[in-house]
Amino acid sequence: MSDSEGRQDNPGMQAMLAAGQAMAQQFFDALARQHVAMQDSSGLAAPKLPMPETEAFAKLQKDFAEKHAALWSAMLARKPGAASEPVVQPEPGDRRFAAPEWSESPVFDYVRQAYLLNAGFLKDVAEALPMADGRAKSRLQFLTRQYIDALAPTNFAATNPEFIKAAIETKGESITRGVRNMLGDLEKGRISMTDDSAFEVGRNLALTPGAVIFENELMQLIQYAPLTDKVAQVPLLIVPPCINKFYIMDLQPENSLVRFIVEQGVTVFLVSWKNPRADSDGHHTWDDYLDKGPLKALEVVRAVTRVKKPNVLGFCVGGTMLTSALAVARARGEEPVTSLTLMTTLLDFADAGEIGCLVDEASVTAREAAIGKGGVLRGQELANVFSSLRANDLVWQYVVGNYLKGNTPQAFDLLYWNSDSTNLPGPFLTWYLRNMYLENNLRVPGKLKMLGEKIDLAKVDMPAYLMAAREDHIVPWKSAYLARNLLGGETTFALGASGHIAGAINPASKNRRSFWTASVRATDPDEWLEQAVEHKGSWWLHWIDWLRQYGGKQVAARGRLGSTKYEPIEPAPGRYVKERA
Repeated sequence: MSDSEGRQDNPGMQAMLAAGQAMAQQFFDALARQHVAMQDSSGLAAPKLPMPETEAFAKLQKDFAEKHAALWSAMLARKPGAASEPVVQPEPGDRRFAAPEWSESPVFDYVRQAYLLNAGFLKDVAEALPMADGRAKSRLQFLTRQYIDALAPTNFAATNPEFIKAAIETKGESITRGVRNMLGDLEKGRISMTDDSAFEVGRNLALTPGAVIFENELMQLIQYAPLTDKVAQVPLLIVPPCINKFYIMDLQPENSLVRFIVEQGVTVFLVSWKNPRADSDGHHTWDDYLDKGPLKALEVVRAVTRVKKPNVLGFCVGGTMLTSALAVARARGEEPVTSLTLMTTLLDFADAGEIGCLVDEASVTAREAAIGKGGVLRGQELANVFSSLRANDLVWQYVVGNYLKGNTPQAFDLLYWNSDSTNLPGPFLTWYLRNMYLENNLRVPGKLKMLGEKIDLAKVDMPAYLMAAREDHIVPWKSAYLARNLLGGETTFALGASGHIAGAINPASKNRRSFWTASVRATDPDEWLEQAVEHKGSWWLHWIDWLRQYGGKQVAARGRLGSTKYEPIEPAPGRYVKERA
């Protein structure tokens, strides 16, 4: 009997296909409603989305039905205790169905594969939608992934054999623990990703010795104590993002970028941003952050070290802010720094990654109305956005582990930092969203004014080292590369393996992963990659060699932190980083 005859003669098969088609149609209708409700990046209401009656879409439906028929036939033909070749496999890196219980049981094996077929079909549907607005299409693809991830059979007790096995083996204790974990997380207002009691900033995180030598209403400036007898004469100022806390760069001694730099004989200063509160800090603007952040920090560093042109490093949005501040200084006729390092930083926001697809005229206008004149975006809301970008890894993994299996998350410093969220002042955030993500104004010479000066990134002409991460979904590496076409000086580009955090924080002591470099100065990132050479190990070692040429002569390490004018206020890491959102 042929497959087509089997589909005609088997009522169960017909019902299964009808249910799958209904699921796809309902999902498509939901996407269409979402699309009509959205506004595209021009601010105009998007037109009603037509059902794509194309040859490609018809082929998707045909392939979808044939794969379901093959899956149904395979399940019926499977003999008890025998393994069968799966019709569909999870994507590389998807560990949700790795437990043997999923493949040992014919029922759960079918549930797993049916879900994967449905998920693949819905992704293909979203890809096939005939939409001219790329931002709107990216958003619908994002929503599709959220829908697919949320409805995975792993997330529900009745369809997860690992839940059933744990409940039987523990005589129900796993269910009790799971309910207890869920109630605890409800009190916290967030899902636990790690054992929060295992870490404390200043006790076993952010341990590099130093002192706060200056503070204002937006930041504390930390100077780190030397760990070598001799140091480079030219110091380094680090500007981390204000969207997260700085200690991602100083977790523990073995994976601390700050400590690594100090151990290389560099005098390091670092900006620790305050966690803003709605009642006292919700009025701060982008200009406030530049003026009282990087520009003020540079003033203090110069006064303490008596070096007119320090080296500087910016990470993520900290790099965007730092580069903007340098553009202000150059517009004033100053020569502010010797060299610039940017880690996973966007200056050209044409392709701003998955966050960019969530920013449209409607959402920015709503934020401007709500908090644009004052107030804060709560840290937990911001954290939820970042978690949703990798929902399987940062949401559903812990729903399953904590609540269904009743497990306690393991202690992991990176995830503790990830959960330590920060607020953002509304005026700062809304200006940043509109001028960077929505309108991409920073790349246009003279388009933006900051602190009264017209900004031209071409005037930021000191030597620059640009680092990006190959699998970064927050700052796509090709977009980070485009900074080479905007900055006015000589640039060196290094591409690290892994993602936004793991790619950047790749300890030289472990020397894992890889990075790529090329001597060619290509305008196009793909052209650069074609000629790039892979190097095993951490990009930190390549960068520190680059930085040494701008460090000046070797001098005796300073015997004290701060100066007569800038006396130490308190030991590092200071108070600001310990404030919870």
